[in-house]
Amino acid sequence: MENHRSIRSFTNEPVSEEMISAVISAAQHAPTSINGQGISIIVIKDKNTREKMAELTGGQTWVAQAPVFLIFIADLYKTSLGVKNAGYEQIIHESVEGMMVASVDAGIALGTAITAAESLGLGIVPIGAVRKNPETVIDLLELPEYTFPMVGLAVGHPKDHSRQKPRMDIKTFRFDEKYDKDRLPELINNYDRQIAKYLDEIGREQEKSWSNFVANAYKTVYFPDVYPTALKQGFKFDK
Repeated sequence: MENHRSIRSFTNEPVSEEMISAVISAAQHAPTSINGQGISIIVIKDKNTREKMAELTGGQTWVAQAPVFLIFIADLYKTSLGVKNAGYEQIIHESVEGMMVASVDAGIALGTAITAAESLGLGIVPIGAVRKNPETVIDLLELPEYTFPMVGLAVGHPKDHSRQKPRMDIKTFRFDEKYDKDRLPELINNYDRQIAKYLDEIGREQEKSWSNFVANAYKTVYFPDVYPTALKQGFKFDK
């Protein structure tokens, strides 16, 4: 698991249905809050659909190149049916907590799928930009109310293995007993220098540093259509 790296170049070799089913099964068996199982996965193998998804995710060609593209769906429509069966009306999708639960559960399922795929020798790259044009993605996948495309995962046989990107010092990740904010500035500065060297070595020196890359993304809401589209899907965030 510590050998993970994102793969953005895949061979033409198809991924067997046996492998796909193993990855999906592993993700389904991952834990979910209250065993709500409010996550679904849409498996896309159709070439035209993959090409459309590559376009909708901002021209990420590896989405089309990978023979399989998985989309992890926050699925509170499914849970609403269970609540209805019990004689009640679902409210959780109207709350911030509902989307937080769905986000955490989708992340757990994604991480499990990644581990399963890599254990089979497959390469993967997560695609958050399925949220770039969410309304179009929802229409394309015919998603019902109370659902939302959270993240994608391109899966295939790796054409080559990319160089592993350095991570921050473990002290920025692990805190014992209490959060220690005082240690972070120096550790982040050190990491910026390390990443600048790495980026220069792989020919992406224009990205400059981790801080610069994060700033370019986080200085704005980079997927502004998420909120209005989520409202249309029935997620209200008012509780």
